[in-house]
Amino acid sequence: MPGTGTPTSGTPASGARGTARPATDDAHPPTTTSRALRVAIIGGGPGGLYAAALLKRLDPARDITVWERNAPDQTFGFGVVLSDETLGGIEHADPVVHAALRRDFVRWDDIDIVHRGTRHRSGGHGFAALGRHRLLAILHERCRSLGVRIRFRTEAPHPDALRAEYDLVIAADGVHSATRDTYAQVFRPQVTEHRCRYIWLAADFPFDAFRFEIAETEHGVIQLHGYPYAADSSTVIVEMREEVWRAAGYDRLDPRASVERCAKLFADALRGRPLRSGNSTWTSFRTVVNDRWSHGNVVLLGDAAHTAHFSIGSGTKLAVEDALALAACLEEQPDVPTALAAYEEERRPVVASTQRAARASLEWFENVRLYLRQPPRQFAFNLLTRSRRVTHDNLRLRDARFTGSVEREFGCPPGTPPMFTPFRLRGLTLRNRVVVSPMDMYSAADGVPGDFHLVHLGARALGGAGLVMTEMVCVSPEGRITPGCAGLYTGRQAEAWRRVTDFVHRQSPGTAIGVQLGHSGRKGSTKLMWEGIDEPLPTGNWPLVAASPLPYKPGSQIPRELSRARLTDIREQFTAAAWRAARAGFDLLELHCGHGYLLSGFLSPLTNHRTDAYGGPLERRLRFPLEVFDAVRGVWPAERPMTVRISATDWADGGTGAEDAVEIARAFAAHGADAIDVSTGQVVAEERPEFGRSYQTPFADRIRQEVRVPVVAVGAISSWDDVNSLILAGRTDLCALARPHLYDPHWTLHAAAEQGYEGPGAPWPAPYRAGSRPPRTGRTDAPKPRLSLGG
Repeated sequence: MPGTGTPTSGTPASGARGTARPATDDAHPPTTTSRALRVAIIGGGPGGLYAAALLKRLDPARDITVWERNAPDQTFGFGVVLSDETLGGIEHADPVVHAALRRDFVRWDDIDIVHRGTRHRSGGHGFAALGRHRLLAILHERCRSLGVRIRFRTEAPHPDALRAEYDLVIAADGVHSATRDTYAQVFRPQVTEHRCRYIWLAADFPFDAFRFEIAETEHGVIQLHGYPYAADSSTVIVEMREEVWRAAGYDRLDPRASVERCAKLFADALRGRPLRSGNSTWTSFRTVVNDRWSHGNVVLLGDAAHTAHFSIGSGTKLAVEDALALAACLEEQPDVPTALAAYEEERRPVVASTQRAARASLEWFENVRLYLRQPPRQFAFNLLTRSRRVTHDNLRLRDARFTGSVEREFGCPPGTPPMFTPFRLRGLTLRNRVVVSPMDMYSAADGVPGDFHLVHLGARALGGAGLVMTEMVCVSPEGRITPGCAGLYTGRQAEAWRRVTDFVHRQSPGTAIGVQLGHSGRKGSTKLMWEGIDEPLPTGNWPLVAASPLPYKPGSQIPRELSRARLTDIREQFTAAAWRAARAGFDLLELHCGHGYLLSGFLSPLTNHRTDAYGGPLERRLRFPLEVFDAVRGVWPAERPMTVRISATDWADGGTGAEDAVEIARAFAAHGADAIDVSTGQVVAEERPEFGRSYQTPFADRIRQEVRVPVVAVGAISSWDDVNSLILAGRTDLCALARPHLYDPHWTLHAAAEQGYEGPGAPWPAPYRAGSRPPRTGRTDAPKPRLSLGG
């Protein structure tokens, strides 16, 4: 959910519990939870204090001590926001704490976005906040009433001493955790410092909404995040990129002058009032991830284990939920090691999901300058949906008026979801924004598509998508990935493809069909996917070629480095295949320059080690792919669009990254590409992708904003709500979906039916119209009982 300190929706206080397994093989005697535990807690923040209170309440015989090096009233930050899910968990676990929190909470519903002098308000969000000092005071009182010892202004003993003396040591010592550092070889932390500087401040009046304000200065963009946390106070966070912070001179100002300058910059938002710092200083956010969360009887909790950017307000929320889960696991499991394993198994996926959302939000604010040219309502919608946890559909439920205004500004006809608005590429108008992504079927014979392809592609064309793409169609026998790959290197293959395009145009008028042309390069001569993906054929191998003689993975065939003469041959193979594709009736052609295939192999420094004119810096690595693009564009009909698929990152050190992808896209756009199809990875076998919902879309978004070229977003886009959200936010122009179309060939038509849409963007084929409503699954109109008798 948007906002500094904003709760993230849909995250339960404790998740599903799986079968516990030991988290560590460290030599520490298992401690049964059937006897009273001695518990040491390092750190007296909300997570550590709440864990102490819960554990003591569940078993008063437990001996629990909390070490806090600061004074009781010394803390970082001002206001804390907790979600309804977290509050529900607190109410169930400790009604006393919940009642105390309720008495002090400030609640509000609205979010304000102020950009270029215009304020847009979105309602229906529902927030609750209180002062951090007050939260700590409530937890201090609860711990004292239960008999927990809190040692303020006292450094905790060394973790080695604590783990020897106590049955359980909870390290809740924050983002700079000394405990985590002590056992770094076990926890294996990864700490990422990000690009923005920010400072926690406060104002002595309450905002009446969450407020985001964007200031465009001569030095760059500076943003304000503000929200009330008491009847007379608000948290104010000022944030900017490091280079803006330095250019504006904040690095040279003393603390008082720095705060005064922030107040002057956002004088309208603050109503001319001053800001106070509470000894806060400028800092950079650090994302903390640990491979393990426990070591013997030591366990990490809250920021010591993980952090999530303040723009989705998850630090205190996650720490409190950690405490709830840890306490529950210690009750349920027979001993401490098993309980710690169960705790980590339960919390890790929840935390990973939150961190993905927080990373998306963090990066949005790092790159907010890219969106400044957006129409004002679209900018506001983009900000609200930046983490992908707030979507078009749930924002429409919260505030239909605001969402409707964004749709009208975008150009949606009344009653038309964004995904069903048309989109034009050169001379081709797509009736909606849904693309059936290229998917290798490995079902051709000698490169000839047969009945399978006719049914496969024909069914998805009848299913309502605006554009249906073929699998990668190979330009030569040697350019195939497997013996089952389709081609366009013979007239017979072109005739077979004509049968498919004729069916689509005749039976599903208005649906476009595109062909993706490619060459396997070093990833060829392998088994069919279901027989062993990327594994070499046991017999019948053909020789491979590539930018450099590097095998894809150990045991793969070593390709030959392409000579200049062979580069010319391959370029001509592409042009011949493109000519046949035009004759076969395809509406769009995509050049495959991603996923580690031949042209992609030239683009990545990990796969191109050439020392001639086709290797070295990016502009030289681009040379051959651009030569092929120009040659294909030269024979492809001028009125038909041509796109390029790229891998925007190799997900590997030293490989192509997001900045390179922008330059690659810029080069193809300058040569006439009508859109860039932005995928990632599959270039090197040692890649480490960061999987997650819509995980590749930020790369498409950045290319769209920086290059100003239409883009196709792909990668774990699975719902029509995701498609609507991405389109309306201006992060992409088209959305390509693969697996959803395997699961449901009529995915687009069903998306229209589920949204109650019956317009020209998704017409049902005449023979299928009777199926445009879901069938009844059983009687639902039986009389309901009017009287219930108790025993």
